[in-house]
Amino acid sequence: MSFIPRRRFLTLTTATAAASVIASRLAFAFPMGLPPGIQLYAVRDPLAADASRTLKAVHDLGFREVESAGFGKYSAAEFGKLIAEAGLRCPRAHLPFKAVGDSGPLFADAHALGAHYATSSTMPGIFYAPDAAPDPDRFKKTAARMNEIGRAAKAAGLQYAYHNHHVEFQRAPDGGYGYDTLLRETDHDLVKFEIDCGWMMIAGAKPQDYFARYPGRFRMLHVKDFKPQASPSTDLRGERPVGVELGHGFIDYGPIFAAGRAAGIEHAFAEQEAPYVRSQLDSAKVSYEYLASLR
Repeated sequence: MSFIPRRRFLTLTTATAAASVIASRLAFAFPMGLPPGIQLYAVRDPLAADASRTLKAVHDLGFREVESAGFGKYSAAEFGKLIAEAGLRCPRAHLPFKAVGDSGPLFADAHALGAHYATSSTMPGIFYAPDAAPDPDRFKKTAARMNEIGRAAKAAGLQYAYHNHHVEFQRAPDGGYGYDTLLRETDHDLVKFEIDCGWMMIAGAKPQDYFARYPGRFRMLHVKDFKPQASPSTDLRGERPVGVELGHGFIDYGPIFAAGRAAGIEHAFAEQEAPYVRSQLDSAKVSYEYLASLR
């Protein structure tokens, strides 16, 4: 072992420590003071081709948290290992909860990923059914099922959360948004919410308004952008809104992030809807750079 003079050793040690602190500060200097995250649906094509390489590429872009969107050919435990090997963490798992049935295996998958949040979106069979007229009680039935899942998740040591699209902003029988019914009819502690800001804004609502109206209910954000539309859209079967890279659409995230910090948002995940104008990993790089610009 070669000898390093004490003064040089202290200089090297100090420099290394300083670099570590700077890296840590950069990682947490993103909007709302959170580590940059990405929903893996945004890189689904390269992920399907080579999961390990794609996860490492996501880390190299600068992301530090991911949100699962299925496991491909892997088990949840195998996929969780790939995430950890890439230097990433997965605090939230998006899982296919159904209208009825045992949620135990899905909770086991969330634990295998190291996730705390077990999350779902609209559940087929309650909220909508192909070629069927909307059920006027669909919002209340969905809320009841959300409470059931939330209760089971708590027993499993997890927190259930619900992720919106634009369809939740259809009108409920009382004339208000169906999304408000979901918030009012679910237990404050058992059910938290992840706001997909892009879909909410497409529907004509604003995340910051919901932070103020329902304090303590929101824990996560999906950060995505769309081309502007002539009017709000809430039709699940209609023409799909056109996704764009972050910063290339109509959504101003500055006010959303400012309100989100005060509202106690814990995680934020970049995402993108089709179409893509470049490779999904290149689009993910654009997303990261947009988030970095809002530090």
